[in-house]
Amino acid sequence: MESAAAARRATARRATPTTPMNPTAKKTTKAKKTTKATEKKTTAKKATTAKSTAEKVTAKTTTAKKATAANVTAEKATVARKKAVAAPAKASAAVEKASPAKTVAPKPPRDESRTALVRRARRINRELAEVYPYAHPELDFENPFQLLVATVLSAQTTDLRVNQTTPTLFAKYPTPEDLAEANPEEVEVILRPCGFFRAKTRSVMGLSKALVEEFGGEVPGRLEDLVKLPGVGRKTAFVVLGNAFGRPGITVDTHFQRLVRRWRWTEETDPDKIEAAVGALFPKSEWTMLSHHVIFHGRRICHARKPACGACPIAPLCPAYGEGETDPEKARKLLKYEKGGYPGQRLKPPQAYLDAGGKPAPPLGAG
Repeated sequence: MESAAAARRATARRATPTTPMNPTAKKTTKAKKTTKATEKKTTAKKATTAKSTAEKVTAKTTTAKKATAANVTAEKATVARKKAVAAPAKASAAVEKASPAKTVAPKPPRDESRTALVRRARRINRELAEVYPYAHPELDFENPFQLLVATVLSAQTTDLRVNQTTPTLFAKYPTPEDLAEANPEEVEVILRPCGFFRAKTRSVMGLSKALVEEFGGEVPGRLEDLVKLPGVGRKTAFVVLGNAFGRPGITVDTHFQRLVRRWRWTEETDPDKIEAAVGALFPKSEWTMLSHHVIFHGRRICHARKPACGACPIAPLCPAYGEGETDPEKARKLLKYEKGGYPGQRLKPPQAYLDAGGKPAPPLGAG
């Protein structure tokens, strides 16, 4: 049976006619296949070209970035080398032009505690004592009477002008008795260079008469007695007590007032209140020299209009640092008296002042 079935299937295959393929159709099919292959090759080439171009662009960009980075690095290195070379030169210049200035000045906070204020104030005084170990009253005098008269005459004028005037005055009227009995017009002529000469003549003649009548021709050594004399206030009295009698006192003159407010030791403006506020920050034994230190600093460095901040030895302790010239070289040009290489105010200064490089002031009319 299986043989018969196989025979039938073979007969059927022979009986089915086979349609021959058209030659044209064969050619078309081959052409399509060739076209597709070509398209694939073209697409592949384009893709390869695009990829290659992209890679080249990326490579160029990367190269450009690397070159730019290299240039920047080179420029930085060059600048660094220039700075490195310039730094020693600046350091050398700073040493050659040594200035006492300390340019870093952290300002004390507004809410500075009382303890911090006391410490800062006393440190400032210690620093000034090192800068001005020769500080002294800048009026020439040989006895308490001369100092008293000179201090009264110094109101509204400079100590220099007083020192240039008093030699003639004391040569003609050496004692309170002599000045008390003087001819007012003759005294006025002598005192004219000091300004307000009529009022000052009345004051010095009046205090001379009071000394003769009430104190036996001697200058009293008590504050309460001194302030009773004509033309004598607390400031004048403390100058006399501190420098003629060795009794501590604070001299609140215009320089002292200006500086203690700049340093925020007090915000008071009344001289008596300033005296009390500042006096509470220091031991009484330091009051006289404290006054000299502050006044010396105000006259030489911490000026009223243009303080020389860049040459200030207490800049890091000063809340007002920066109000004046901070450039050290420019600030040095603002220094006065011995700090600037100029003559001082006294015609006969102490030896310690001369030893420190100070120069005597010229006499009246000497230029």
